[in-house]
Amino acid sequence: MTRIRLGMVGGGQGAFIGGVHRIAARMDGQFELVAGALSSDPDRAQASADGLGIRSYADFAEMARAEAARPDGVEAVAIVTPNHMHAAPAVAFLEAGIHVICDKPLAATPAQAAAIAAAARASRARFFLTHNYCALPMVREARALVAEGALGQLRLVQADYLQGWLADAAQGKQAEWRTDPARAGAGALGDIGTHAWQLAAFVTGEVPVQVSADLSSMVPGRMVDDDARVALRYASGAKGGLWASQVAVGQENGLSLRVFGSEAALEWRLQDCERLLLTRKDGPARILTRAQDRGASSRTPPGHPEGYLEGFANLYSDIARIIRGDDGPADRVPGLADGLSGMAFIAAAQASAAQGGAWVEVAP
Repeated sequence: MTRIRLGMVGGGQGAFIGGVHRIAARMDGQFELVAGALSSDPDRAQASADGLGIRSYADFAEMARAEAARPDGVEAVAIVTPNHMHAAPAVAFLEAGIHVICDKPLAATPAQAAAIAAAARASRARFFLTHNYCALPMVREARALVAEGALGQLRLVQADYLQGWLADAAQGKQAEWRTDPARAGAGALGDIGTHAWQLAAFVTGEVPVQVSADLSSMVPGRMVDDDARVALRYASGAKGGLWASQVAVGQENGLSLRVFGSEAALEWRLQDCERLLLTRKDGPARILTRAQDRGASSRTPPGHPEGYLEGFANLYSDIARIIRGDDGPADRVPGLADGLSGMAFIAAAQASAAQGGAWVEVAP
Protein backbone atom coordinates (compact mmCIF):
# COMPACT_ATOMS: atom_id res chain seq x y z
CA MET A 1 0.00 0.00 0.00
CA THR A 2 1.41 3.38 -1.05
CA ARG A 3 1.22 5.92 1.73
CA ILE A 4 -0.67 9.16 1.15
CA ARG A 5 1.73 12.09 1.06
CA LEU A 6 0.74 14.48 3.86
CA GLY A 7 1.62 18.11 4.52
CA MET A 8 1.01 20.19 7.63
CA VAL A 9 0.30 23.86 8.32
CA GLY A 10 1.14 24.86 11.89
CA GLY A 11 2.23 22.36 14.51
CA GLY A 12 5.86 23.45 14.86
CA GLN A 13 8.10 23.24 17.90
CA GLY A 14 6.18 23.58 21.17
CA ALA A 15 2.76 23.02 19.60
CA PHE A 16 0.46 20.42 21.15
CA ILE A 17 -2.12 19.48 18.54
CA GLY A 18 0.36 19.21 15.67
CA GLY A 19 2.13 16.37 17.45
CA VAL A 20 -1.19 14.63 18.05
CA HIS A 21 -2.06 14.76 14.34
CA ARG A 22 1.37 13.47 13.34
CA ILE A 23 1.11 10.51 15.71
CA ALA A 24 -2.42 9.72 14.53
CA ALA A 25 -1.51 9.99 10.85
CA ARG A 26 1.32 7.49 11.12
CA MET A 27 -0.29 5.06 13.58
CA ASP A 28 -1.76 2.87 10.83
CA GLY A 29 0.97 3.57 8.30
CA GLN A 30 -1.39 5.13 5.75
CA PHE A 31 0.17 8.61 5.63
CA GLU A 32 3.71 9.90 5.23
CA LEU A 33 4.49 13.46 6.35
CA VAL A 34 6.66 15.03 3.64
CA ALA A 35 6.27 18.82 3.84
CA GLY A 36 5.12 21.60 6.10
CA ALA A 37 4.72 25.30 6.77
CA LEU A 38 5.05 24.65 10.48
CA SER A 39 5.33 28.19 11.82
CA SER A 40 4.81 31.80 10.78
CA ASP A 41 8.40 32.35 11.93
CA PRO A 42 10.62 31.13 9.03
CA ASP A 43 13.49 30.11 11.30
CA ARG A 44 11.23 28.14 13.63
CA ALA A 45 9.48 26.60 10.62
CA GLN A 46 12.81 25.43 9.19
CA ALA A 47 14.06 24.11 12.51
CA SER A 48 10.78 22.24 13.08
CA ALA A 49 10.88 20.73 9.60
CA ASP A 50 14.53 19.74 9.98
CA GLY A 51 13.64 17.90 13.17
CA LEU A 52 11.00 15.92 11.28
CA GLY A 53 13.07 15.43 8.13
CA ILE A 54 10.54 17.07 5.79
CA ARG A 55 10.46 19.89 3.21
CA SER A 56 9.99 23.32 4.80
CA TYR A 57 8.11 26.35 3.53
CA ALA A 58 8.08 29.88 4.86
CA ASP A 59 4.32 30.23 4.35
CA PHE A 60 1.35 28.06 3.43
CA ALA A 61 0.57 29.90 0.16
CA GLU A 62 4.00 29.11 -1.20
CA MET A 63 3.61 25.53 -0.01
CA ALA A 64 0.25 25.09 -1.75
CA ARG A 65 1.61 26.39 -5.06
CA ALA A 66 4.85 24.44 -4.94
CA GLU A 67 3.40 21.13 -3.75
CA ALA A 68 0.59 21.21 -6.31
CA ALA A 69 3.24 21.54 -9.05
CA ARG A 70 5.42 18.65 -7.83
CA PRO A 71 4.85 15.13 -9.15
CA ASP A 72 5.59 13.94 -5.60
CA GLY A 73 3.73 16.79 -3.89
CA VAL A 74 1.40 16.42 -0.94
CA GLU A 75 -1.98 14.81 -1.57
CA ALA A 76 -3.52 16.03 1.68
CA VAL A 77 -2.68 18.68 4.25
CA ALA A 78 -3.44 18.85 7.98
CA ILE A 79 -4.23 22.34 9.30
CA VAL A 80 -3.39 22.55 13.00
CA THR A 81 -3.27 26.29 13.60
CA PRO A 82 -5.34 28.48 15.94
CA ASN A 83 -8.93 29.00 14.76
CA HIS A 84 -8.41 32.31 12.93
CA MET A 85 -5.76 30.70 10.74
CA HIS A 86 -7.88 27.83 9.43
CA ALA A 87 -9.58 29.60 6.54
CA ALA A 88 -6.71 31.03 4.49
CA PRO A 89 -4.66 27.81 4.24
CA ALA A 90 -7.79 25.68 3.77
CA VAL A 91 -8.85 27.83 0.83
CA ALA A 92 -5.34 27.83 -0.67
CA PHE A 93 -4.99 24.05 -0.60
CA LEU A 94 -8.55 23.34 -1.73
CA GLU A 95 -8.02 25.66 -4.70
CA ALA A 96 -4.83 23.72 -5.45
CA GLY A 97 -6.81 20.46 -5.50
CA ILE A 98 -5.25 19.14 -2.28
CA HIS A 99 -7.42 17.41 0.35
CA VAL A 100 -7.73 19.29 3.66
CA ILE A 101 -7.83 17.73 7.14
CA CYS A 102 -8.64 20.60 9.51
CA ASP A 103 -8.67 20.71 13.28
CA LYS A 104 -11.92 21.93 14.83
CA PRO A 105 -13.75 24.30 14.97
CA LEU A 106 -14.14 25.21 11.31
CA ALA A 107 -13.07 28.85 11.74
CA ALA A 108 -13.15 31.87 14.04
CA THR A 109 -15.84 33.86 12.21
CA PRO A 110 -18.84 33.19 9.95
CA ALA A 111 -17.09 34.98 7.09
CA GLN A 112 -14.08 32.66 7.36
CA ALA A 113 -16.38 29.64 7.49
CA ALA A 114 -18.18 30.84 4.36
CA ALA A 115 -14.86 31.20 2.52
CA ILE A 116 -13.91 27.61 3.37
CA ALA A 117 -17.35 26.36 2.32
CA ALA A 118 -17.16 28.12 -1.04
CA ALA A 119 -13.68 26.75 -1.73
CA ALA A 120 -14.66 23.22 -0.70
CA ARG A 121 -17.73 23.20 -2.92
CA ALA A 122 -15.71 24.41 -5.91
CA SER A 123 -12.80 22.01 -5.39
CA ARG A 124 -12.28 18.46 -6.57
CA ALA A 125 -10.55 17.85 -3.21
CA ARG A 126 -12.28 16.73 0.00
CA PHE A 127 -12.55 18.61 3.29
CA PHE A 128 -12.43 16.77 6.65
CA LEU A 129 -12.82 18.08 10.21
CA THR A 130 -11.18 16.25 13.11
CA HIS A 131 -13.84 15.95 15.80
CA ASN A 132 -11.91 13.02 17.23
CA TYR A 133 -14.30 11.92 19.97
CA CYS A 134 -16.90 10.70 17.50
CA ALA A 135 -14.34 8.11 16.32
CA LEU A 136 -14.10 6.35 19.68
CA PRO A 137 -15.53 2.82 19.51
CA MET A 138 -18.27 3.16 22.13
CA VAL A 139 -19.45 6.49 20.71
CA ARG A 140 -19.87 4.79 17.34
CA GLU A 141 -21.68 1.96 19.12
CA ALA A 142 -24.02 4.50 20.77
CA ARG A 143 -24.79 5.94 17.36
CA ALA A 144 -25.57 2.48 15.99
CA LEU A 145 -27.94 1.74 18.88
CA VAL A 146 -29.86 5.00 18.34
CA ALA A 147 -30.02 4.45 14.58
CA GLU A 148 -31.48 0.96 14.94
CA GLY A 149 -34.20 2.25 17.27
CA ALA A 150 -32.97 0.80 20.57
CA LEU A 151 -33.96 3.97 22.45
CA GLY A 152 -37.34 4.47 20.81
CA GLN A 153 -38.40 8.06 20.19
CA LEU A 154 -35.80 10.66 21.18
CA ARG A 155 -36.93 12.77 24.15
CA LEU A 156 -33.99 14.29 26.05
CA VAL A 157 -30.34 15.01 25.24
CA GLN A 158 -27.71 16.36 27.62
CA ALA A 159 -24.14 17.05 26.45
CA ASP A 160 -21.54 18.45 28.87
CA TYR A 161 -17.89 19.36 28.40
CA LEU A 162 -16.31 20.63 31.62
CA GLN A 163 -12.74 21.79 32.21
CA GLY A 164 -11.12 23.88 34.91
CA TRP A 165 -7.78 24.85 33.39
CA LEU A 166 -8.84 28.44 32.55
CA ALA A 167 -10.25 29.24 36.00
CA ASP A 168 -7.58 31.95 36.38
CA ALA A 169 -6.04 34.52 34.05
CA ALA A 170 -4.59 32.93 30.91
CA GLN A 171 -0.96 31.86 31.08
CA GLY A 172 0.95 30.11 28.32
CA LYS A 173 0.56 29.88 24.56
CA GLN A 174 -2.41 27.50 24.53
CA ALA A 175 -4.41 29.59 26.99
CA GLU A 176 -3.52 32.95 25.45
CA TRP A 177 -4.85 32.33 21.96
CA ARG A 178 -7.94 30.55 23.25
CA THR A 179 -8.92 33.60 25.30
CA ASP A 180 -8.20 36.10 22.50
CA PRO A 181 -11.43 36.86 20.59
CA ALA A 182 -9.47 37.79 17.46
CA ARG A 183 -7.81 34.38 17.29
CA ALA A 184 -10.42 32.10 18.89
CA GLY A 185 -13.68 33.75 17.83
CA ALA A 186 -15.45 32.26 20.85
CA GLY A 187 -14.27 30.89 24.17
CA ALA A 188 -15.50 27.70 25.78
CA LEU A 189 -18.44 27.75 23.35
CA GLY A 190 -16.16 27.31 20.34
CA ASP A 191 -13.25 25.41 21.84
CA ILE A 192 -15.14 22.62 23.61
CA GLY A 193 -18.81 23.47 23.13
CA THR A 194 -18.55 22.56 19.46
CA HIS A 195 -17.23 19.13 20.49
CA ALA A 196 -20.29 18.56 22.66
CA TRP A 197 -22.60 19.85 19.91
CA GLN A 198 -21.07 17.57 17.27
CA LEU A 199 -21.01 14.56 19.61
CA ALA A 200 -24.73 14.91 20.38
CA ALA A 201 -25.62 15.31 16.71
CA PHE A 202 -23.40 12.38 15.70
CA VAL A 203 -24.98 9.98 18.19
CA THR A 204 -28.61 11.09 17.88
CA GLY A 205 -28.69 11.84 14.16
CA GLU A 206 -30.56 15.06 14.96
CA VAL A 207 -29.45 18.69 15.11
CA PRO A 208 -31.29 21.22 17.32
CA VAL A 209 -33.28 23.88 15.49
CA GLN A 210 -33.38 26.46 18.30
CA VAL A 211 -31.12 27.45 21.18
CA SER A 212 -31.42 29.64 24.26
CA ALA A 213 -28.03 30.54 25.70
CA ASP A 214 -26.50 32.07 28.81
CA LEU A 215 -22.83 32.87 28.19
CA SER A 216 -20.53 34.10 30.96
CA SER A 217 -17.01 35.45 31.25
CA MET A 218 -16.29 34.65 34.87
CA VAL A 219 -12.59 35.51 34.99
CA PRO A 220 -12.26 39.30 35.38
CA GLY A 221 -11.18 41.01 32.17
CA ARG A 222 -11.70 37.96 29.96
CA MET A 223 -13.04 38.93 26.53
CA VAL A 224 -14.52 35.56 25.52
CA ASP A 225 -17.01 33.29 27.23
CA ASP A 226 -15.58 30.76 29.67
CA ASP A 227 -18.90 29.20 30.71
CA ALA A 228 -21.78 28.43 28.31
CA ARG A 229 -25.18 26.99 29.26
CA VAL A 230 -27.41 26.35 26.29
CA ALA A 231 -30.96 24.95 26.12
CA LEU A 232 -31.80 23.04 22.95
CA ARG A 233 -35.01 22.38 21.01
CA TYR A 234 -35.27 19.71 18.32
CA ALA A 235 -37.66 19.58 15.37
CA SER A 236 -38.87 16.18 16.61
CA GLY A 237 -40.06 17.74 19.86
CA ALA A 238 -37.12 16.50 21.90
CA LYS A 239 -35.47 18.89 24.35
CA GLY A 240 -31.85 19.13 25.37
CA GLY A 241 -29.10 20.98 27.15
CA LEU A 242 -25.43 21.70 26.56
CA TRP A 243 -23.00 22.94 29.21
CA ALA A 244 -19.46 23.87 28.24
CA SER A 245 -17.19 25.37 30.86
CA GLN A 246 -13.46 25.99 31.25
CA VAL A 247 -13.76 27.41 34.76
CA ALA A 248 -15.20 24.30 36.45
CA VAL A 249 -12.46 23.83 39.03
CA GLY A 250 -11.54 20.19 39.53
CA GLN A 251 -12.72 19.10 36.10
CA GLU A 252 -9.94 17.96 33.78
CA ASN A 253 -11.65 16.92 30.55
CA GLY A 254 -15.20 16.02 31.48
CA LEU A 255 -16.96 15.33 28.20
CA SER A 256 -20.19 13.35 28.62
CA LEU A 257 -23.39 12.58 26.75
CA ARG A 258 -26.75 11.32 28.00
CA VAL A 259 -29.55 10.45 25.59
CA PHE A 260 -33.05 9.49 26.77
CA GLY A 261 -35.68 7.91 24.54
CA SER A 262 -39.16 6.53 25.05
CA GLU A 263 -37.80 2.99 25.56
CA ALA A 264 -34.22 3.28 26.82
CA ALA A 265 -31.36 5.63 27.68
CA LEU A 266 -27.64 5.82 26.92
CA GLU A 267 -24.85 7.40 28.94
CA TRP A 268 -21.21 7.82 27.88
CA ARG A 269 -18.32 9.63 29.58
CA LEU A 270 -14.91 10.36 28.10
CA GLN A 271 -13.16 9.59 31.39
CA ASP A 272 -14.53 6.04 31.15
CA CYS A 273 -14.68 6.00 27.39
CA GLU A 274 -14.64 2.25 26.89
CA ARG A 275 -17.94 1.76 28.68
CA LEU A 276 -21.42 2.66 27.49
CA LEU A 277 -24.38 2.45 29.87
CA LEU A 278 -27.61 1.22 28.27
CA THR A 279 -30.71 1.31 30.48
CA ARG A 280 -33.99 -0.06 29.15
CA LYS A 281 -37.31 1.17 30.52
CA ASP A 282 -38.34 -2.20 31.92
CA GLY A 283 -34.99 -3.79 32.65
CA PRO A 284 -31.71 -3.39 34.50
CA ALA A 285 -28.89 -1.21 33.28
CA ARG A 286 -26.27 -2.90 31.08
CA ILE A 287 -22.65 -1.81 30.81
CA LEU A 288 -21.48 -2.32 27.24
CA THR A 289 -17.76 -2.56 26.56
CA ARG A 290 -15.67 -2.92 23.43
CA ALA A 291 -15.97 -6.69 23.83
CA GLN A 292 -19.66 -6.26 23.01
CA ASP A 293 -19.62 -3.61 20.30
CA ARG A 294 -19.62 -4.08 16.52
CA GLY A 295 -15.82 -4.02 16.57
CA ALA A 296 -15.44 -1.76 13.54
CA SER A 297 -13.35 0.86 15.34
CA SER A 298 -11.52 -1.20 17.97
CA ARG A 299 -7.79 -1.61 17.47
CA THR A 300 -6.68 -3.45 20.64
CA PRO A 301 -8.06 -6.50 22.47
CA PRO A 302 -10.76 -5.82 25.09
CA GLY A 303 -9.29 -4.60 28.36
CA HIS A 304 -6.39 -2.87 26.64
CA PRO A 305 -7.35 0.83 26.90
CA GLU A 306 -7.95 2.95 23.84
CA GLY A 307 -8.59 6.66 23.88
CA TYR A 308 -7.63 10.10 22.65
CA LEU A 309 -4.86 9.29 20.17
CA GLU A 310 -6.65 6.22 18.86
CA GLY A 311 -9.74 8.31 18.11
CA PHE A 312 -7.66 10.64 15.96
CA ALA A 313 -6.01 7.63 14.32
CA ASN A 314 -9.41 6.11 13.51
CA LEU A 315 -10.33 9.32 11.71
CA TYR A 316 -7.06 9.42 9.77
CA SER A 317 -7.51 5.78 8.76
CA ASP A 318 -11.08 6.42 7.59
CA ILE A 319 -9.95 9.56 5.74
CA ALA A 320 -7.24 7.57 3.95
CA ARG A 321 -9.85 5.07 2.73
CA ILE A 322 -12.05 7.90 1.45
CA ILE A 323 -9.15 9.63 -0.34
CA ARG A 324 -8.19 6.36 -2.01
CA GLY A 325 -11.75 5.87 -3.21
CA ASP A 326 -12.34 2.71 -1.18
CA ASP A 327 -15.72 1.97 0.33
CA GLY A 328 -14.87 4.41 3.07
CA PRO A 329 -17.22 5.16 5.95
CA ALA A 330 -17.88 8.73 4.82
CA ASP A 331 -21.01 9.04 6.96
CA ARG A 332 -19.03 8.78 10.21
CA VAL A 333 -16.16 11.14 9.29
CA PRO A 334 -16.86 14.81 10.14
CA GLY A 335 -16.61 17.23 7.26
CA LEU A 336 -17.79 20.58 5.98
CA ALA A 337 -21.40 20.11 7.10
CA ASP A 338 -20.28 19.38 10.67
CA GLY A 339 -18.05 22.45 10.66
CA LEU A 340 -20.80 24.71 9.36
CA SER A 341 -23.21 23.25 11.93
CA GLY A 342 -20.75 24.08 14.71
CA MET A 343 -20.37 27.65 13.44
CA ALA A 344 -24.16 28.02 13.22
CA PHE A 345 -24.40 26.82 16.83
CA ILE A 346 -21.85 29.41 17.98
CA ALA A 347 -23.60 32.23 16.11
CA ALA A 348 -27.05 31.29 17.41
CA ALA A 349 -25.85 30.91 21.01
CA GLN A 350 -24.05 34.28 20.90
CA ALA A 351 -27.14 35.94 19.42
CA SER A 352 -29.35 34.36 22.07
CA ALA A 353 -27.09 35.45 24.92
CA ALA A 354 -27.03 39.01 23.55
CA GLN A 355 -30.83 38.98 23.71
CA GLY A 356 -30.98 37.75 27.29
CA GLY A 357 -31.45 34.10 26.45
CA ALA A 358 -34.13 34.51 23.80
CA TRP A 359 -34.81 31.48 21.64
CA VAL A 360 -32.86 31.80 18.38
CA GLU A 361 -33.14 29.69 15.25
CA VAL A 362 -30.04 27.69 14.32
CA ALA A 363 -29.24 28.35 10.66
CA PRO A 364 -29.56 25.15 8.61
